[in-house]
Amino acid sequence: MRLLDMLREEFILLNQHPANKTEVLMLLTEALERGGVLRDSMEFLLGVQQREREGSTGVGDGVAIPHARSQGVRVPALAAMTVPQGVDFHSVDGQPVHLVFLIATPPEKGSGTHLEALSRLAALLMQDSFREELERAGTPEEFRYIIGQAEQRQEALDAPQPQQKHPRILAVTACPTGIAHTYMAAEQLSQAAQRMDVSIKVETNGAAGVRDALTEEEIRACEGIIVAADVAVDVDRFRGKPVVFVPVRDAIRDPENLIRRILAGVAPNYEGGAVFGPHSAKQILHTLYRHLMNGVSHMLPFVIGGGLLIALSYLVDSLLAPGGPAESLGGNSRLAYFLKYEAGETAFRFMLPVLSGYIAKSIADRPGLLLGFVAGALAGTGGGGFLGALLGGFLAGYVMVFVKWALRFLPRAMEGAKNVLFYPVIGLLTVSALAVLVLDPPIAQVNAALDGWLDSLDALGTVALGAILAAMMSFDMGGPVNKAAYVFATASLVDVTGEAVASPLMASVMLGGMVPPLATAVATLLFRSRFTPQQRQAGVMNILMGLSFVTEGAVPFAAADLRVIPACMAGSAVAGGLSALFHCRLQAPHGGVFAIALIPNWPLYLLALVIGTLLSALIIGLMRRPLPCYAENRR
Repeated sequence: MRLLDMLREEFILLNQHPANKTEVLMLLTEALERGGVLRDSMEFLLGVQQREREGSTGVGDGVAIPHARSQGVRVPALAAMTVPQGVDFHSVDGQPVHLVFLIATPPEKGSGTHLEALSRLAALLMQDSFREELERAGTPEEFRYIIGQAEQRQEALDAPQPQQKHPRILAVTACPTGIAHTYMAAEQLSQAAQRMDVSIKVETNGAAGVRDALTEEEIRACEGIIVAADVAVDVDRFRGKPVVFVPVRDAIRDPENLIRRILAGVAPNYEGGAVFGPHSAKQILHTLYRHLMNGVSHMLPFVIGGGLLIALSYLVDSLLAPGGPAESLGGNSRLAYFLKYEAGETAFRFMLPVLSGYIAKSIADRPGLLLGFVAGALAGTGGGGFLGALLGGFLAGYVMVFVKWALRFLPRAMEGAKNVLFYPVIGLLTVSALAVLVLDPPIAQVNAALDGWLDSLDALGTVALGAILAAMMSFDMGGPVNKAAYVFATASLVDVTGEAVASPLMASVMLGGMVPPLATAVATLLFRSRFTPQQRQAGVMNILMGLSFVTEGAVPFAAADLRVIPACMAGSAVAGGLSALFHCRLQAPHGGVFAIALIPNWPLYLLALVIGTLLSALIIGLMRRPLPCYAENRR
């Protein structure tokens, strides 16, 4: 697939004047939506924004390449924008962006032909002359012509060329999405090596798979290897060789320095084990957070599905067996019994093992999965509960990392035995002993103390805690603080034995996450003259997102005006506090308005949502001034 097949003229926006990064992304997304390549524009936009929160796609030299693989994309597509005056994109070099390419790809890997085309684009954008020509383009037709000509030249250069038998330096590049930065880093390393007259071979680990894979012979013969990666790649093959581990952005920004480190012989020999990269506190915390979120993301379907079915069983019993005993609610009718015990709680019992297992897998790959599952199961039986499973996942992962390191001396002929015998047996014995004897007993005491504290809270204390957690949901709208509040509330849905319970904290947190998108939507309806047409359109879409408990719908509004954050926090805190005051309890960790009917006193819960939403909407609307430049006839 060629670039021109994905970049239609209607996707090219020339000489635009966006106010900020958020507006750039919204305008380009709207262009793709009008072209019919998106099945869900909001889902795609949220994916792009999530990628930006992981790290800016402003790669320097006035270029930004935002991208996302999303279920909201029908077919691969490109959208482009030129910004003569520049726009702040939080680029790695701190300079404004003048040229933006938005990449939309579906989640299916397929043959990866479109991803190969996108890798060519990333390489082309590294050329000064190419960027300058695009910025000067006067029409979309001219813009596409420049790309077509450059693509033809690049294809000729990419044709197989005779090279030195063994390159002096090898490199591996990989970014989380495998779309843009992977190939940009590879191109920068290749160009830098050419300038320095050094032979190099770069293996790219992209969404289309591994390209230009390094051979064992090349690894043995090279002087050193550069691993520029933000995700796990196969590094065991580099044992005994000088290796430089850096984030992928370092290869884009300063490839010459990386090459010089190899040539100067200052790179340490890699001897196996975990690779942590640069040891800054921020990077270590980000790594730990990534491991935690891997466990949480795999756990949530079990909790959400099981919790909703258990809550639904109570509703069924209230309809089919209204006179049944309250202590056996959810089991007074055959249908309710099935929903609660045979379906819901069965799924719920996987919560702790899955959380722990996938944290360990993120740390130690597949060998860590077994250890994590066992650590999570022991947390359920030993009183460690949610916290025990969480810490057990990290324990299991790093135990397996240590086991791999300790067995690194075994010959390659025993690789099969390591995976099926040594790793599971040694790791399982170690993790089980540490979990049972060291980890779970003190955590069980902490859990008991925490449960006692929560039970001892009076009405005022419960209201205060509910308000605080709900406000945290609005603080960064999907970021670490939001996730911390959500995970804390989710943990309250299960007792120390792993049994499901209804939680007032979960009820407060769900309202806290629903208020921001609903408040921005209501504000755009009540104060239409104070919002741009694009914001009003996004506000309408936020109604459904808010009702569905998707807090990120408010992110574009907060990014454009930071005052939106405290305004939403105020409404979320009020809604969460009122929910606790009304003694609302929720067993389902998701569902939004669709789970409200599962709360026994749902009218009061709905009232809390309405009050919090209106409060935030009024604050957001009143703090803005009318925009006379956006008259109704310009919609």
